[in-house]
Amino acid sequence: MISLTGENIVLIGALLLFVAVVAGKLAYRFGAPALLLFLGVGMLFGLDFISYRSTDITQFIGMISLCVILFTGGMDTKVSEIRPIVGPGVVLATVGVLLTALILAGFVWLIAPWIGLEMPFALALLLASTMSSTDSASVFSILRSKKQGLRQHLRPLLELESGSNDPMAYMLTVLLVGVLSGPASGHVDLGVGMLYLVVQLVVGALSGYLIGRLAVWTINRINLVNHSLYVVLLLAFVFFSFAFTDLIRGNGYLAVYLAGLVVGNHKLVQKRPLTVFFDGFTWVMQIVMFLTLGLFVNSKELLEPDVLILGLSVGAFLILVARPLAVFASLAPFRNFSTRARLYVSWVGLRGAVPILFAIYPLMGNVEYADLLFNVVFLSTILSLVVQGTTVSGMANLLGLAYEEREPAFGVDMSEQVKSALTEVEVNESMLESGRTLREIVLPENTLVMMICRDGDYFVPQGKTELHLGDKLLVISDRSEELATTYREMGIDDVMKLGN
Repeated sequence: MISLTGENIVLIGALLLFVAVVAGKLAYRFGAPALLLFLGVGMLFGLDFISYRSTDITQFIGMISLCVILFTGGMDTKVSEIRPIVGPGVVLATVGVLLTALILAGFVWLIAPWIGLEMPFALALLLASTMSSTDSASVFSILRSKKQGLRQHLRPLLELESGSNDPMAYMLTVLLVGVLSGPASGHVDLGVGMLYLVVQLVVGALSGYLIGRLAVWTINRINLVNHSLYVVLLLAFVFFSFAFTDLIRGNGYLAVYLAGLVVGNHKLVQKRPLTVFFDGFTWVMQIVMFLTLGLFVNSKELLEPDVLILGLSVGAFLILVARPLAVFASLAPFRNFSTRARLYVSWVGLRGAVPILFAIYPLMGNVEYADLLFNVVFLSTILSLVVQGTTVSGMANLLGLAYEEREPAFGVDMSEQVKSALTEVEVNESMLESGRTLREIVLPENTLVMMICRDGDYFVPQGKTELHLGDKLLVISDRSEELATTYREMGIDDVMKLGN
């Protein structure tokens, strides 16, 4: 067994990262969630090679990682996509979490005596609260790695829910840990608890929005000579938004997500390099977080009878009963979702690193049965990743909600200062009715076909270039509205907007 001394940390860390990346490649090939493999690598090394069991370090790594993951998730989310589903997304992230916790808590409280555990309802509610939110790292990575579109705005709905429902679960968990580890153990003051939740949400939302706007204003006006420092500056805003909001009694995780949403939907100097950096850095944080959690758990304890029975029962009930009931109840006022869509939202309620991180708080608060709670949450999370994580695409196909998401042939980008519209379209029969050469295609003024992709080959066209069916055209124009009208007249519905 190797102890984590200063001499070994760098070597072990590099080895773990390498093995995790290779495992992620294998996971993608076989359709398994990469994050599950990262967790497995940590468990494997923790079983026989590395001695590690620090709640403080694990909680700190999880907090830092979750800040980066939530910020990047918000930054990559377009307001135009989530605007139609803001209502249901917010309800799922608040009411849905609360209903999931209550339903699951009732189940745990009822079955605990069957396995010889005397568990008060407050403790059952604590266990359920740690697992009541979907995991942003799992949902973001799985949905965005699958080259698959989802109908009825389901993808932005699921991403909005997973990015914004952690605060509710976090607040429920912290509140119950305080109650169960305090002098009034087992007695929940409902009024104080509800006031605490409201204050955290309101302060967190307001703080996140204002800090996001401050970040945009600062980055656009500071005019740094060394462009690499923009990344450092934005990272400072990420961690400041969490820490400052927490300091003023708001929810830091909600603030981080909303700050990312604000930053990602405003014009920003060096936005493309910043986006590329945060995408890569988020993967590093996800790997480190899942490896750390895998190292933290005692794998032998997961095989104890009470952990196995309770963990598998809780995981199965959460997947098959608690999550569907909460989703159907939360989405009941919204009539624009079909039954199949509601079923899919119920199914993609993945649990991952976040429930495991929240399950560390009872350990830190010395709550009764804290070790059991942690192991149950860990085992239920593995069940969720195995069952739900591997069937995200399959369930979408089975319910008829999936469509093939076409990848752009031209991987190009433009500065946000450029006002021209950059689009990619495919040549069809209607486009060739006026002639087959490029000069015969009727396009608006100030519009240019910059490049053609034909059977994987790219070339710059001339007016005499003959177009073929299936050719992909890279078009730039200062008359975006006229060009959109021209596309409609040509019967071109699949227009890909590129660039900024």
